[in-house]
Amino acid sequence: MNIQNKTILYTGAAGGLGLPATLAFLRAGATVVAIDHDPAKGEALKQAAAEAGLDGLVFEALDLSDLAGLKAGLERLAQKVGGFDVVINNAAIYPSKPFEDYTIEEHQAVQRVNVDAGIVCVQVALPGMRAKGFGRIINIASVTLSGGWANLSPYVQSKGALVGLTRAWAREFGPYGITVNAISPGAFPTDAEKIHPDPEGYNRFVLERQAVKRRGAAADIANALMFFASEQSGFITGQTLNVDGGWWMT
Repeated sequence: MNIQNKTILYTGAAGGLGLPATLAFLRAGATVVAIDHDPAKGEALKQAAAEAGLDGLVFEALDLSDLAGLKAGLERLAQKVGGFDVVINNAAIYPSKPFEDYTIEEHQAVQRVNVDAGIVCVQVALPGMRAKGFGRIINIASVTLSGGWANLSPYVQSKGALVGLTRAWAREFGPYGITVNAISPGAFPTDAEKIHPDPEGYNRFVLERQAVKRRGAAADIANALMFFASEQSGFITGQTLNVDGGWWMT
């Protein structure tokens, strides 16, 4: 896939699925502006890139819940790197408890990080994309939209909003050479699974529902991201790709 010399804005880039994908982008010759709220994870990402002899990484620890601060930080970074060709809205928070135990403020906090921060990223990147006549926006949705989980209502709500924005933005930005797609990962073995009290039972639950009888790997997501970020995906927009081993077939 051709992403050489592209500049990618990637939120949550130092996480369990983000780090391997970031390294894959760097190997392909892209510049990655990696946003993560955790400086320790950022250091681990920078170390991994250095050990692999990879250039092109720009890491910034920004608080996605501070939308004004995020906008100012992204505008500064955009000026530094010459704008963004690709935006990957990946960062998310995922509290878990029964619906009646959430306050409206907790719902809003999840929306702010999982959706509103992505809106800010696109607002900052869009003028440069329009000027170039090229852009790729990739929103990370979730298999939880299939309705298979309880106690995650704010998270599921936020992922549904991202799918809706994917379609709205695809329609609106298409005339400028900008595509917008979503990737919906299945149940990947990352830190997010720590919310489940019975890891072995959860692993069985996942494999029973998948058509492919192995757990997903970070490379599965990285490959999908690479395609949607590339020039070769230019006639695909407004779509949601399920990368879930055949869990949810639509």
